[in-house]
Amino acid sequence: MNRPTVTEVNLHDLRITDPLFGKYQQLVREVTIPHQWEALNDRIPELAPSHAIANLRIAANRASGEFYGRVFQDSDVAKWLEAVAWSLCTTPDPELEKTADDLIELMEAAQCGDGYLNTYFIVKAPGERWTNLTECHELYCAGHLIEAGIAFFQATGKRRLLDVVCRLADHICSVFGPERDRIHGYDGHPEIELALTRLYEVTLEPRYLTLANYFVEQRGTEPHFYDLEYEKRSRDRKAHDKSWMVRRKDYSQAHLPVIEQRTATGHAVRFVYLMTGVAHLARLLQNEQQRQACLRLWQNMAQRQIYITGGIGSQSAGEAFSSDYDLPNDTAYAESCASIGLMMFARRMLEMEADSHYADVMERALYNTVLGSIALDGRHFFYANPLEVHPKTLRSNYGYSHISLVRQGWFGCACCPPNIARLFTSVGHYIYTPRSEALYVNLYIGNSVAFAIGEHTLRLRMSGNYPWEDRVEITVESEQPITHTLALRLPEWCSAPEVKLNGEPVKCEPRRGYLHIYRTWRQGDCCKLQLPMKARRVYGHPQLRHLAGKVAIQRGPLIYCLEEADNGPELHNVWLDADSRFSLVEGKDLFAGKILLQAEGFRLRHTLSEEAPLYHYDKVPGKRQPQRLTFIPWFSRANRNEGEMRIWINEW
Repeated sequence: MNRPTVTEVNLHDLRITDPLFGKYQQLVREVTIPHQWEALNDRIPELAPSHAIANLRIAANRASGEFYGRVFQDSDVAKWLEAVAWSLCTTPDPELEKTADDLIELMEAAQCGDGYLNTYFIVKAPGERWTNLTECHELYCAGHLIEAGIAFFQATGKRRLLDVVCRLADHICSVFGPERDRIHGYDGHPEIELALTRLYEVTLEPRYLTLANYFVEQRGTEPHFYDLEYEKRSRDRKAHDKSWMVRRKDYSQAHLPVIEQRTATGHAVRFVYLMTGVAHLARLLQNEQQRQACLRLWQNMAQRQIYITGGIGSQSAGEAFSSDYDLPNDTAYAESCASIGLMMFARRMLEMEADSHYADVMERALYNTVLGSIALDGRHFFYANPLEVHPKTLRSNYGYSHISLVRQGWFGCACCPPNIARLFTSVGHYIYTPRSEALYVNLYIGNSVAFAIGEHTLRLRMSGNYPWEDRVEITVESEQPITHTLALRLPEWCSAPEVKLNGEPVKCEPRRGYLHIYRTWRQGDCCKLQLPMKARRVYGHPQLRHLAGKVAIQRGPLIYCLEEADNGPELHNVWLDADSRFSLVEGKDLFAGKILLQAEGFRLRHTLSEEAPLYHYDKVPGKRQPQRLTFIPWFSRANRNEGEMRIWINEW
């Protein structure tokens, strides 16, 4: 039996018309991308300097000076450029394209004759290329630049940056591999694996796929590359203790070969970037061992180490996973980049498995952590995304130093802002999975799109006001009849979905979470989905000790929270009645167009003075004071005054 082929949505053929994501794409296009360009050029005095463009100018001999910033500073520019490329697919902008062209010309000028391109090592440490892969992100930066080159080529048809990254990839192929005279190693921060696999699909050069697979298969083998590299680097120096990255190999998922790993571990972004590449390779190479590793590691992450918001990486130390069921709310790290990487991993798993479970997780991450990572002004961003905030504690307890009360304009380590931008401009890649046997509809983001099905073109228009309203319509706009299967995801949060085709009910018997409808589609055919979105209470697994006695509220894909601005301070003394009902409230002002929730609860009012003892042998007296509680979508949090916030609340 022939295995299914998978194609990528051409973003030239897709237009986001969604009321929610259309506004976000416009915000990113008109505000975020220009703001980030100014930040990368150090033109916003109140923000932490980037120097990333200045580093490129120095490397290209267009300016004098010294390298400034993190060793991975180049990656911020590459992700910004990728965001620009995907934006140009849907909204041509000659001025923005000219800015990108000039930046690409600068990159070309900075590239070395052998294809090497990394401003840190060109400007600051030219004699140390490829000597500290464990810590120095050379292949990580190369991977992001390769992704930008692919995106810009697909967006504009221009090969200049693609040629730059192909020269860089060819240089990497000449340096790494199993041959005796090459480096038998891999980067401490995975990224090159997924980038080379994508480059193979664009160029059909098998050496890129071969090298990507080599990096995956070499990872974690013995004798360990990190140790060998460290010994070589330290041979001519006074002996000293190995760095923690060399010792803690699980931090970068290099403690075991990938196919032997059993649990999601280490730096969360590194984990999902690595597994994105492994899942892509497993499908292309039909590698069953890699596939089983993806299934196993996804299962551990999604069943035991993921927040209700789609956040991953529970601890600030190492921005990492902790252990099964260790998901604290107030110290949660849940980096924005990690949820973006989770979406990338989910996308590749969908291409391989066609199982809606991956789309359910992808939707959870998108509508909660990713949407919440950017402020409504488009200029401020969250790095960490806790599920509970208590301002007074944050200001005085250094254990919360990784948490911000409000979104920031930029960061010393600015990986998240351009990553957020490129996700929003490329969100069309996640809505559908076009496979040869069916077109899978993963997300109900309003759009119009065209797909090549054999010799014909299938045109669809998806409309609705998801996630605020529960009706979605998918209308066929093709001029010619086309026989094919539409596979509609029936979300796991929806207990009673209804589907009608041209007004006639369709029996909802999903296969792996999708309702498959095979027929000859004609212009005007219409599928109407009714996905009832009642407010639902969510409870944690008994081993989630931080959630004992607490409940969270979800409506559709959205997680809701309480904020001090609506409900007053001391939210830990607020309770939700077990039998209270929720009412829907149309948001106003800041929340215009959004649905808020209200329910009856109460506050425990205590009469103890501040002079009272800290602990008591008798139950502390308290009085129940009825209170109507207002819940807002969690992604909309922290757009008003600083204040308390929490998702998980006490249930009486």
